[in-house]
Amino acid sequence: MWKPEHRRAAARCGLRYPSDLTDAEWALIEPAIPPAKRGGRRREVNVREVLNALFYVLSTGCQWAALPKDLPPKSTAHYYFMLWDWDGTLERIHHALYVATREHEGREASPTAAIIDSQSAKAAQKGAPRSTRKASMRARRSRAASGIFSSIHSASC
Repeated sequence: MWKPEHRRAAARCGLRYPSDLTDAEWALIEPAIPPAKRGGRRREVNVREVLNALFYVLSTGCQWAALPKDLPPKSTAHYYFMLWDWDGTLERIHHALYVATREHEGREASPTAAIIDSQSAKAAQKGAPRSTRKASMRARRSRAASGIFSSIHSASC
């Protein structure tokens, strides 16, 4: 139930956008961000602003091209999104926030139990991605089984 102390903790007033990082959130995330590559030019982009752009896209569901002008350009935000997805930075960020949230709630960092519903268990047994795809696709007949193939084959002989 939402109590006044919960509302104060969840308040995002004072931020430019509700999806922007607070100073406390940035303090948790910053260690997970890899440093700039050695050699070459210095990193000119503000990484916190890049994360604000990523969170803006994720929270609003807007297209990359619809990012507000006060956030980094769409090409920069998308580049870092793809890079961090590839090198595991997004996983490290998620893990850091997950652990901090669980500890803030007074729980252990890693859960000791999991709940799986019957639908998940059935899908896991059958191999969900393949069985779902097969069920949603129309059955195809081979060319040999169709009448077209046999008529073309006999006409060309």
